[in-house]
Amino acid sequence: MDHIDELARALSRLPGIGPRQGKRFVYYLLAAPADERAKLAELITSLGKEVRQCPECMRFYNSSHALACNYCSDSKREDSQLMLVEKDQDLAAVERAGTYKGRYFVLGGVLTLTGKGTIREKELLKTVEKRLKNNLKEIVLALSATSEGEHTVDHIRLLLAPYRDRVKTSLLGRGLATGSELEYSDAETLRAALTNRKET
Repeated sequence: MDHIDELARALSRLPGIGPRQGKRFVYYLLAAPADERAKLAELITSLGKEVRQCPECMRFYNSSHALACNYCSDSKREDSQLMLVEKDQDLAAVERAGTYKGRYFVLGGVLTLTGKGTIREKELLKTVEKRLKNNLKEIVLALSATSEGEHTVDHIRLLLAPYRDRVKTSLLGRGLATGSELEYSDAETLRAALTNRKET
């Protein structure tokens, strides 16, 4: 077994990392002090023990005892709004903007035009049903301004069609350029997009 190639292949499966970068990381680790490698291995191992997935919004959070994340357990947040985002990083970007004070749901991905990709459909519908009992008035579709994001928005519109008479859906407004990903948008751009959201 070639440990160098095997680890390089494992690292190249990470988002944005190719085979050459994977191998570069391996050689970096080989040159690093043994205690640095041990610390990295410990951090990776502890992910499953110290990090949980929130049953309410589906984001990952640091806790060994809390049943829900800090956003879902915060009674001061606005129950009338539910924002749908693709991934945890998008949620973090919206929070940095400091404008939105409602609830969240992490879809866990987007749908591609070729039929690939998945989102948490069952969990989303369950969350919407639960939130409707808690005064939900608006669902904000906060997906990236990409073809995959727009395709996912169209699919979610169909999913939410039975609720149209009880809750309005809105899209982020101007501020996000076409093709831009939410995760990399600056706070001012996100604030503008949230402020100028439009009903869909």
